[in-house]
Amino acid sequence: MKIKNTSGRGQRDLKVKVKTARGRKLSSTRWLERQLNDPYVAAARRDGYRGRAAYKLIELDDKYRFLVPGARVVDLGCAPGGWLQVAAARVNALGEKPGKRKGYVLGVDLQEVETLPGTEVHVLDFLEEGAEEKVKGWLGGAADVVMSDMAAASSGHKQTDHLRIMALCEAAAHFAFDVLEEGGTFVAKVLAGGAEGELQQLLKQNFKKVANVKPPASRSDSSEKYVVAQGFRGHSASDASDESL
Repeated sequence: MKIKNTSGRGQRDLKVKVKTARGRKLSSTRWLERQLNDPYVAAARRDGYRGRAAYKLIELDDKYRFLVPGARVVDLGCAPGGWLQVAAARVNALGEKPGKRKGYVLGVDLQEVETLPGTEVHVLDFLEEGAEEKVKGWLGGAADVVMSDMAAASSGHKQTDHLRIMALCEAAAHFAFDVLEEGGTFVAKVLAGGAEGELQQLLKQNFKKVANVKPPASRSDSSEKYVVAQGFRGHSASDASDESL
């Protein structure tokens, strides 16, 4: 998906400058300025999405086509709900596409998320003991897609943040191995930083295709990227990979 400037003016003319206010840190001023000048933030307001991250999922699905009508989807780290909105529309969770199968979208997050039509959302720390069993209970069966946009709170230390998000991603992957239908898809955010090798190996053992991509909506100055693993080989493959670790 491409975001266009439809105002008829050049991008330079649209640049908004923010003055540093008393009591506001320079970093906060820069963040605010970036938000005001971000075309994806403007597009999210225009299109009714709860955040610019919705376009990351749109761009990933436009390329890899995993959110199909009738699919059962689990969204881990779903707040504020942008991915839920995209998934619900594309899998036909509301039954608005005549003649198409109706899908199902389950979201989980540490934060409370305002109710969204066509979705079921629960507040839960996915890393707490027994969390996976709770999610499986809510799911009530297998999933076609497991997505994770989970991110740990920033510590300000790149290596620490990288290790934290990789731990979340690995937890999401092992959950996916337990609940995915054969042929299913796993999508997760990772941070470039050198500790992805083991996860990549694990995914290649369990899926037919594994791609690493930085969607256009992901900010160029961010180290985030997304792994899209498709064609889940089934539980026998995941059991074998667990034994090899």
